Amino acid sequence: MSSLLARTYLKLGRWTVVAPPRDLPDRYVMIAAPHTTNWDFPLMLALTRASGVRVSWLGKRSLFKGPMGPIMRGLGGIAVDRNAPGGMVAALVAEFAAHDRLALLIPAEGTRSHAPFWKSGFYRIALEANVPVVCGFVDGATRTGGLGKVVTLSGDVSSDMDMLREFYGAKTGVKTGNAGPVRLKEESPAQPTP
Repeated sequence: MSSLLARTYLKLGRWTVVAPPRDLPDRYVMIAAPHTTNWDFPLMLALTRASGVRVSWLGKRSLFKGPMGPIMRGLGGIAVDRNAPGGMVAALVAEFAAHDRLALLIPAEGTRSHAPFWKSGFYRIALEANVPVVCGFVDGATRTGGLGKVVTLSGDVSSDMDMLREFYGAKTGVKTGNAGPVRLKEESPAQPTP
């Protein structure tokens, strides 16, 4: 998606791009949240492109077959086998090791429906690759989105997730009510859920 096409798409949808942080690193995992509709993905791609950021993203292998393959790869897609999730983390950590610049976009909720937990893949990839997490967001209430806070993970899951909860706390997504709590299964059950 070109920057001009992205800006046109956002203008037609009455979306405003929030300027990305000045300290945006060369390599990072970018969370895409809240993830509440099928439109979140093209919207997040447009928001990043309009911000001047080219992201890579994960898609099921079937999306890359036939004539759609070159289009998906051109949009930054990386084909993954969903049947091998443990191997996927190691493969993506290796991708970070092989590139000087890589922004990997991951919808942390893993679904467009309300779920009690986020998937922990984004966290494990960032921690093992020793790269920060950038908070990508779509806020339906304000019709704004883009790249926000840069978080360097400490390995203390609850403390790290508290920083993400603070950032995402007021973000509603496009379809209000579909976003789940900002929480990983790995957190202590004693942690309060906002």
